[in-house]
Amino acid sequence: MHKLRSLLAVCLLGISCAQAAIDPELLKPLADDDSDRRIAAILALVEAAPEEAQPVLKAMAGDSLALAGERVVVLGEGGRVFDAASNRELTPPPDGVETIGINNRVRRELAAALAALRLFSAEREVRWQAAQEVNQNADAKMLPLLERALAAERDEAIRARLQLARAQASLGSGDAEVRLEAVRTLGESSDPRVRQLLLPLTQKQGDNWLEPDSAVRAAAGTSIRSIEQRLAWADNLGRAFTGLSLGSILLLAALGLAITYGVMGVINMAHGELLMVGAYSAWAMQSVFRAHLPGALDWYLLAAIPVGFLSAALVGVLMERIVIRHLYGRPLETLLATWGISLFLMQVARTLFGAQNVEVANPSWMAGGVELLPNLLLPWNRIIIVAFSIAVLVAMWAILNLSRLGMFVRAVTQNRPMAGCVGVPTGRVDTLAFGLGAGIAGLGGVALSQIANVGPDMGTGYIVDSFMVVVLGGVGQLAGAVWAALGLGVFTKFLEGWTGAVVAKIVVLVLIIVFIQKRPQGLFALKGRFVES
Repeated sequence: MHKLRSLLAVCLLGISCAQAAIDPELLKPLADDDSDRRIAAILALVEAAPEEAQPVLKAMAGDSLALAGERVVVLGEGGRVFDAASNRELTPPPDGVETIGINNRVRRELAAALAALRLFSAEREVRWQAAQEVNQNADAKMLPLLERALAAERDEAIRARLQLARAQASLGSGDAEVRLEAVRTLGESSDPRVRQLLLPLTQKQGDNWLEPDSAVRAAAGTSIRSIEQRLAWADNLGRAFTGLSLGSILLLAALGLAITYGVMGVINMAHGELLMVGAYSAWAMQSVFRAHLPGALDWYLLAAIPVGFLSAALVGVLMERIVIRHLYGRPLETLLATWGISLFLMQVARTLFGAQNVEVANPSWMAGGVELLPNLLLPWNRIIIVAFSIAVLVAMWAILNLSRLGMFVRAVTQNRPMAGCVGVPTGRVDTLAFGLGAGIAGLGGVALSQIANVGPDMGTGYIVDSFMVVVLGGVGQLAGAVWAALGLGVFTKFLEGWTGAVVAKIVVLVLIIVFIQKRPQGLFALKGRFVES
């Protein structure tokens, strides 16, 4: 029995060695001086022995394929040398080993061949990535390999990619029927690169069409129009998402102002600097994690959320207690005082952190995005900011409508003397409401730190937009602020696509002025102390 097992093992080893061996004649052209013959040798090697060719081609791509006399060898670590055909180590190592250098053209073909070989991997993710790479560089030489990969592939998503790659590779076929089928298949793609592939089929060179067959030309035109329609839809969806993300940023910037200006009637010109306080809090937490908790650096942003809220809220409380409390009912004086506070806060930031912007990096879990279409990628950082804005909005609504503080704020807003008469501490409510609005601005700053530069002047870019959102939505109305922020964001992004950023900003400002002239109370009816005064 033991002998039988030994014999079986020897047989299996022999079969394995036989399978691992490559015909040395296939390898010799890899060292040829002519690039065309080298590329032909790569393709022949891939076609003849796809599994065994991988280590040889990887060695060639890594500049460790060499020539020892007439034999092609692979250079290993520690000066070891292996025969490329049999993968056996050569002892002692041969003399006169010369590395086989490759140019950029051969390197590109080599990368495509390695990607094609990964199409037969057992791991789904490896095959998917290989199909993506092959789809970028498919040509007629890869058709046999693509056919074999399609025959073996069972995953529908990967098959769809491979079919597109096969159609792309078939565009150079001499058979008009094959080209016609390829053009129709490519017409189902939403990739802008495919449109560029089909465009030459509808063009002339001199008096002659580049595509001689009229049916193929007509099909190419139809496919191009179909692709352009899908690209236009994807562009509009992308603009809508970008507008929503911009609207969510405006909402975060304006939510705090909706309390301090909309509910309390305080024209707070330092609101942008409260955003800055939140953004610098994110940078400070990133520095603390980088210095003391480098293993948990990805989670600094979660710690920055309460720190940003409390820091901005503390600054807001100090502002209200020291300055604003003495100026209630005098909006012009409040405006000038808060403008002076904004200048003071900017100078403090310059003194503490420097005049230059500081770097706040995205955590790794916010990198990348969701690719819905070839020309539509939704970045994770903006998706998370939209979700964060919704969470802050819900929390703010709950505080104002379900908590005791919210009830007091609404009572003081609607009738301050009556609220005071029934025992509501109006002064303390003012301080807490102002601190709440400032804290929410700090949360907006934490979110902004993930997509914008963090510096002493960052708040000035958002103060005008914040006031526009509050005024357009209706002073004192959170629902109005939400609709105004989202509407302004989406409308601005669509307008920028047609007119450019600067003209879009001017047009939006003019439209808001016209709208306020017609409807001074904004989208929603005015309520609050500001109206009473």
